[in-house]
Amino acid sequence: MAANGGIWSIGAGLQRTVWWLLAIAIAVLLAAVVWAIVTPVSPLGDWRPDSAKVLPTPLRKTLYAAVDPFNRGPAMAAPGSQAGGTVTSLTLVLFGTRGLPGGGGSAIIAGEDGVQQVYRAGDEVVPGVTLAEVAFDHVALLRNGAKELLYIDQSGKAPSAQGMVAANPVPSPGGAALNAPAGGAGALTVDAARRGINFGPRAESGRIVGLEVLPTGDGSAFRGAGFQPGDVVTAVDGKPITGAGDGAMLAGALRPGASVSVTVRRGDRQLPLAITLAP
Repeated sequence: MAANGGIWSIGAGLQRTVWWLLAIAIAVLLAAVVWAIVTPVSPLGDWRPDSAKVLPTPLRKTLYAAVDPFNRGPAMAAPGSQAGGTVTSLTLVLFGTRGLPGGGGSAIIAGEDGVQQVYRAGDEVVPGVTLAEVAFDHVALLRNGAKELLYIDQSGKAPSAQGMVAANPVPSPGGAALNAPAGGAGALTVDAARRGINFGPRAESGRIVGLEVLPTGDGSAFRGAGFQPGDVVTAVDGKPITGAGDGAMLAGALRPGASVSVTVRRGDRQLPLAITLAP
């Protein structure tokens, strides 16, 4: 009995010890909760955000003198940066670009003969000169291992809004072109259309999916018909383009007084367009 009484007293003492330890832990946790409520949000006290860090005047003058955002030539490049290339001395004229991520895309470039052609990144523009990259307002040409830049010519006078509407008719939902030039003075003639617009087969995944529209000459007939750089004709009068011979069919449909309905793929859209010809 004495042994059992001793074991009982030890167990009771252990229970009291555990009870007091739990009570102390609960008290500490309650104190921490109260402290978190009554103290500021930040344990660091009165926190304030950093103010703007302004460079010293000498450093700012050096930075502004080294970087000119309005001059893209290599002479004003930022210190430590590599120049993008020099402006080319080739007698080429850039009329338009269609850039893609990574420098890909296509561009409309005319050579010494003034004939505009569509070139894709990697194509040879003139012997020994390759179209390397396409940007929104210029292209990079690779010539003898060096990069040269060709910018869109913006020295000419901007066209009036009225002239732009007449040159680019807006397609209606039914397929007819709104604001298209009517017969008479200024209308698109058959001869001008055949001389100023070329249709080349567009192949994707090994099959013909349309006719790529390419401007020639000064591009007035191309614009007058309502086309834009990069357009691909996918159907003529509701008939899909399935072969290279459909280009001759479209050219034959351009007759005096005719209105040829075509479907044009422009980017990721399919647009109806009517080519209206003077009688």
